[in-house]
Amino acid sequence: MLRLATDLDALARFGRALVDPLRCRLLLALREAPAYPSDLADMLGASRTRLSNHLACLRDCGLVVAVPEGRRVRYELADPRLGHALDDLRNAVVAVAADRTCGDADDKGCC
Repeated sequence: MLRLATDLDALARFGRALVDPLRCRLLLALREAPAYPSDLADMLGASRTRLSNHLACLRDCGLVVAVPEGRRVRYELADPRLGHALDDLRNAVVAVAADRTCGDADDKGCC
């Protein structure tokens, strides 16, 4: 039972991170390469304060880590497998969206 609780917690943390579009964009940017907060803010068009709050959330979820470099801090994915998971999830969602086997999708707002 402990394993199930751990698995559910891990998925919930990942889901919590993905619920916000800016956090999704942050994860996708960090999937490409580690980066400094100021560079991420410029790249994503977000204020540094807002970006800092989202990076803190991603750190708390265990998805990114802060790596001190002198007086600066660089952020990166906590594990390279997260980048692969993001790719797999995106590809699966795109494939399902393209399938459209449900004839009532437009009327019901599903699929």
